[in-house]
Amino acid sequence: MKEILYLEVPTPNTDAVRLWLKEEWKQTLGEKIITPDGIRIELSQKNDRESRSIEYSQLSIFVWSLQRTTYLKVFRWGLAIASEGKICQQLINDLKERFPQQYPEPPEIDLSQHSIFEALAPYYPKTVHFFQKMPQGEYDLKRAYWWERRWRESVRNPQKPKQVVFKTNNTQISNQYDLIYIGGALGVIHAAVMAQRGYRVLLVERLKFGRMNREWNISRSEFQSLIDLDLFTQEEFESIIAREYVDGFSKFFDAYIPPKLKAKILYTPTVLNVAIDSEKLLNLCGEKLRNAGGQIWDETEFIRADISSQGVTVDLANLATGESKQVSGRLLVDAMGTASPIAWQLNGERTFDSVCPTVGAIIESGFEPQVWDSDYGDVLNSHGDISRGRQLIWELFPAEKEELTVYLFHYHEVHPDNPGSLLEMYEDFFTILPEYRRCDMEKLAWKKPTFGYIPGHFSVGSNDRSVAFDRLVAIGDAASLQSPLVFTGFGSLVRNLDRLTTLLDTALRHDLLKAEHLALIRAYQSNIAVTWLFSKGMMVPTGKTLPPQRINAMLNTFFGLLADEPPEVADTFIKDRSDWLTFNRLALKAARKNPALILWIWEMAGSKDLIRWVGSYLAFTFDALKNFFLGGWFPKSIEIIQPWLEKRYPALWLRSLSLKYSLSLLKKTV
Repeated sequence: MKEILYLEVPTPNTDAVRLWLKEEWKQTLGEKIITPDGIRIELSQKNDRESRSIEYSQLSIFVWSLQRTTYLKVFRWGLAIASEGKICQQLINDLKERFPQQYPEPPEIDLSQHSIFEALAPYYPKTVHFFQKMPQGEYDLKRAYWWERRWRESVRNPQKPKQVVFKTNNTQISNQYDLIYIGGALGVIHAAVMAQRGYRVLLVERLKFGRMNREWNISRSEFQSLIDLDLFTQEEFESIIAREYVDGFSKFFDAYIPPKLKAKILYTPTVLNVAIDSEKLLNLCGEKLRNAGGQIWDETEFIRADISSQGVTVDLANLATGESKQVSGRLLVDAMGTASPIAWQLNGERTFDSVCPTVGAIIESGFEPQVWDSDYGDVLNSHGDISRGRQLIWELFPAEKEELTVYLFHYHEVHPDNPGSLLEMYEDFFTILPEYRRCDMEKLAWKKPTFGYIPGHFSVGSNDRSVAFDRLVAIGDAASLQSPLVFTGFGSLVRNLDRLTTLLDTALRHDLLKAEHLALIRAYQSNIAVTWLFSKGMMVPTGKTLPPQRINAMLNTFFGLLADEPPEVADTFIKDRSDWLTFNRLALKAARKNPALILWIWEMAGSKDLIRWVGSYLAFTFDALKNFFLGGWFPKSIEIIQPWLEKRYPALWLRSLSLKYSLSLLKKTV
């Protein structure tokens, strides 16, 4: 018996594929025999003219369902026969024609006539069913629907983003605030630090302040930066920890890849092992912001910003009352995340190069004790191959008491024909969760959903993405500079918070608020930028079909290398602290272990993106050389000359300070 074909049929209706095989498909060769799970084709051919003997062979074709899609395999019984290749090719072509790859659209709905549950039930029945079990399910499902519609509109109109930032000659501006933050999730962390430094701060949040649609995980060493900045005391940090687990695992499905590529479980006990109660964190930051004199306007929407040489005027609308408001300040900070209209205006079609559509939920209880030990987490996990053009990946983090936070996501190119769907992902989530972790879905107690679009930008250099305008700077997901592996904008912000706040404080004190100065205030790291090729290798290009096991084979290759390395190597790599030598050593080992990787990446990324990556790699190499020649003496030298340099040449001091931080991030850690 030999496997000769493995492919995915991109439809959740496995019965329809099975029925088509049995009743509709007309193979051109051999005799079809019906079997319970598919068909069998009997083939024969003459061996040679002299013996006149006949060789017989059978092709067994069967299908099965997993991850809300259909997989098909063909096995040969007997000797190889020349005609089997023609049959397989005919089968592939006919399946593509009958069951093409589709990218479903969310329906147009009228909530004045129906509730969100009634409107979506015909399209996403499981999603509606389980959202109805959540305390604020109707409100949250409306937000998920709104977010997807807004995301799709933004992706499909990249050339004509709505203009929300305008230049004006108005010089009669009385600045009420030093800083106006738009976006209250990541924004409030940064805003609280700046308010404690004495700045007049206003935070504007579209939703009710403190309400989060995803949870955050981090390690103690990374959160220490918030304590070092005096934003939190050690006791306050302990109070917002929902759970601290013992170890985290990364393991990818390997049933159908070559044995030499199968990876051991990667253990990372200090990666994302501290689950933060995000609402407690936000409310504590909000309290500190108010205590420092700052203000929070929630349920208030950003409309536009008019920027002059003297300040920025922001138009807002209160969503509860419909009241229009206008405020002014020295600087506007965009913390609106992936849906930021400011980010779209500044970057147009290059706003994001990739995105992770992410869905999930916090589950209070209901899993049987033997299903999961809450002392452990799943950092990254897959339980199947490519599903309907996506490699689905799970994350599972223990939270408070019996709670578990579970995410399902995939890496996805930004494409107008296929922007990525939260609602389709939720239908997958509620269907296949029992495949991932055995459970009775009706016995689970649902606390709240977690969802969003996590963006990624493939940076070639530190200046190829606009994160600043005169009197405007972006942070967090709006800046789209986070890790392509496991960290979101939260991880990027926390890791770089000292850098961002110190540079911004310097710019404000010296009134260096033009775009050329504010562009230095960014969380860019060349050692992260160069790793975007990993996330590119986890995306199925829109309109293309890959072997189902392809992405799992790549993930097993690389994570297998990390599992074989000392623990500190994996820890530093996943925490975005890897240096040039370690990166190159691991890349060469991966190429030796799996030479096909280069061809696979070429096929998935294309020549254009590979050339871009070469530019990114050269920038990483140049930064490594800068660190080699400057890292030992430059940071100490500018500390000595700071009083003289900052007083006389503040713009040069800001640039020097920015270089100092970039060098510190590239120090050898392994």
